[in-house]
Amino acid sequence: MGAEGRRGSRARGLERRVSDLLGEDAEALGALKRLLDLAQRLPGTNWQTRLTDGTVLGPAEEFLALVRLQVRARSAGDDQGFGQECDVRPLNPGLIEAADQLAQSLEQMLVPVRRLRQALRTKLEVEAESLDSGQRGRIEGVARSLANRCELTLEAWRAMLRGLHNDPDPAFVDWFAVERSQQRETDVGMYRHYLDPTEPFVNSVIRPAHGAVITSATLRDSLGVPAAANDEEPDGNADWAVAEARTGTKHLAAPAMRAAMASPFDYAHHTKVLVVKDVKRDDSDQVAAAYRELFLAAGGGALGLFTAIGRLRAVHQRIAPVLEEAGLPLYAQHVGGMDAATLVDIFRAEEQSCLLGTDAVRDGVDVPGRSLRLIVFDRVPWPRPDILHRARKAAWKAAGAGATAYDDLLARLRLKQAYGRLIRRSDDRGVFVMLDSRLPTRLLGAFPAGVEIERVGLADAVTKVRGFLETAGET
Repeated sequence: MGAEGRRGSRARGLERRVSDLLGEDAEALGALKRLLDLAQRLPGTNWQTRLTDGTVLGPAEEFLALVRLQVRARSAGDDQGFGQECDVRPLNPGLIEAADQLAQSLEQMLVPVRRLRQALRTKLEVEAESLDSGQRGRIEGVARSLANRCELTLEAWRAMLRGLHNDPDPAFVDWFAVERSQQRETDVGMYRHYLDPTEPFVNSVIRPAHGAVITSATLRDSLGVPAAANDEEPDGNADWAVAEARTGTKHLAAPAMRAAMASPFDYAHHTKVLVVKDVKRDDSDQVAAAYRELFLAAGGGALGLFTAIGRLRAVHQRIAPVLEEAGLPLYAQHVGGMDAATLVDIFRAEEQSCLLGTDAVRDGVDVPGRSLRLIVFDRVPWPRPDILHRARKAAWKAAGAGATAYDDLLARLRLKQAYGRLIRRSDDRGVFVMLDSRLPTRLLGAFPAGVEIERVGLADAVTKVRGFLETAGET
């Protein structure tokens, strides 16, 4: 539909993109008009308001309104800042009928989509000698959008809705959810994810390829299990089975070749891991004080990681004035309108600055040098026990893993990712501090062999951070 009258929007809808390309083709122009008319049945402007006040328009909004009622009825009091969700079955009265009406509307939309795409393909063939490169590119682009953004999406939605009539498909996890942000509903939907997302990855990417290399510093898990005879590392902390499960190579007929390379970095001498044992993790004042003193001890260059946005905001509010007075700029995700990439760029450029963030700055951020010399994590990053996680954990357990193996795996991988931000080149040095005294020993395999790991009080942690980083500055 395009901008739909929204001020300041330059989005071009399908009509503006395609009408001049269709020329005098009456059938194609009719298909375009039919598609735009049917699109009015999808949720429109202010649809969230209509869901709450009961003035829904069209089959899509009617279905979503009933989904919202089911979620709210079955998840009362279960909102922890992430929104609410519930299982699809058993369905509330009226939902299956609303799903059928919506599925019928989506099926009707598919007819003009396919006609329109066929008309564009025909134009490319019939008028091949007269179309210039720009016109061909536009036609191919619109046809591709119709296939990917319309046809495939509509077919997927139809399959989800039709599936409500049948037993659950074991390949997928379905659920209803109401998403919330700052006490306001932002989305309502029926969701579907693959139980094992690596299977479609392997089928779509790996199998059609002549070959593939999959590599990562955190590809495997470290469980302390002796290595198999064909492993590259004789000391055996590598869990190749986890790597094969996470990449999907377990679905291949022939086993993947394995190779493990030693890191060029001296983690044992250039890093230190401290677990603070006397800060109550549920006391926001104590947690904020710990962040404040550790950041001051490091003199900036500190990254604070959080497992919840609410705790991040609370700490930011408490420590920002003190750090500003000390000449240490403090930046934060989810505080103000600046995006994560811009915040990281500023943090990278200012050696004395500090940054608070969540998983977006935990994974894959590259800040070499003294701009990042301290990482403080508020809690062990256990996975959130939502419906998707519950299903995948059950599948992992059914494959023979222990009761806590899946949660441990995810937590270790997140710790690896966070710790990996510290050392980006050979002369980097840094300290990793975990404020959660409940960090279990079985998760310490997330850190490289030889790295000193100490459980200390906050006062000792502050002293050790200052001493280690001052020594690093002198060398």
